[in-house]
Order: sequence, then C-alpha cells, then structure tokens
Amino acid sequence: MSARTVRRRRTVRRRLLALPLLGLLFTGCGIRPTQVPTDFGAAPSRVPCSLAGPNPAAQSSQGVPVQVFLLCGASLVTVDRTVRVPEGTPDARRRVIVAQGLLDQLAAAPTAAERSAGYTTYVPGGLGVSGPGPRDPEDTLRLSTAPSRLTSYALAQLVCTLSDSAATEGDGSVILGGPPHDALRRYECTDEVRDRPGSVQPPSSEIGRR
Repeated sequence: MSARTVRRRRTVRRRLLALPLLGLLFTGCGIRPTQVPTDFGAAPSRVPCSLAGPNPAAQSSQGVPVQVFLLCGASLVTVDRTVRVPEGTPDARRRVIVAQGLLDQLAAAPTAAERSAGYTTYVPGGLGVSGPGPRDPEDTLRLSTAPSRLTSYALAQLVCTLSDSAATEGDGSVILGGPPHDALRRYECTDEVRDRPGSVQPPSSEIGRR
C-alpha cells in the first residue's frame, strides 16, 4: 500500500468522525439538521371579502356610480355598482329611479369574483319601489312588499343601501313602507346593523301621515 493511499484513508476517516461532532454543535445552538426540504405549506389564498382589481359590475355600463351593501361573512360590506338615470329627470322621479336601480342591483346575483370572495345577497328579486302617496312625507319610499315581511338580512341590506344614497336625504336614515296604507317607519343604518345584520334589526320609529 502506498503512502499516498494511507494518507487519503486517514483524511476520509477524520471527516467521518467530524460529522457527529457537527451534529452536536448544531443541536446545541438550537438548530436541528433535516434530511428533507422544509414544507412551508400552500401559498396564502385570497383574503375573504377582499376583491382584487376593478369590479366589472361597476364598469359594465354607463350610469350614476352607487354603492350597495352585500353580505360577506357575518357583516355588510359595500360594493360598487352603477344605476342608469335619464338626463333631465326631475328630482322626485330621479329618487325613485335611483331607488329602483339599487333594489335591482341588490337582488342581482353577485359577480363570479364576489362569490369567490364570499359575497352574497338576501334581497329577493322582483321587489318594486314607488314614491310617496298623497299623505306621505315627500322622502317616503314605498316597497311592493312590506318591510316587515323581509328577512333581517334583506332589510338591513335595503336600509343601509338606501339610507346612504341619492334616493334619500343622505342622513343615514330612510322612510319605508309597504303598499299604500301600510304604516310608515323611519329606519336607520347603524354600525351594529352593519356588523351584525342577522341579529340586530335596523332601529326604526313610526312616521305619522299628513
């Protein structure tokens, strides 16, 4: 056996003996050696109730920019929409057109992106709205279905959407009633209603007719 071969074997032996010592050194420093790649899990998914990019429902047609409240998780969240209003429409008629447009947008199915993010709506389709009757306050909106017959979610969506729109005075409240002769009530959209629409009813007070 040559001297070179002997030296080579001694070098390999010293390296093999050093491996356990290195393992102990790493363990003492709190580092555990691994034999497989570290798995950091799947990439984070989209945050619920968060829409990425522009909303196609708000860009699909020309009209007046509006916002409606949809349900996402356990809370009400605004999304952008548009409502068509003919130019030169008198203010009284304009309010009703905007209100009907908002009801239609609330009743429409959310977009694919909104559904993926967890948005939904409880407002029934075919819900109509008209202006005040002869003895009603001028900012009254009468629904084709009495508000008391709507679910708590649907009523919260309607109240919060209408009370902060061009269909009302924009003071955070809206006067609603059902078909003619149905009692009128002023409903308010509060933080509690937006946070818990399923368990907190919009505060309301009865409105007398003139």
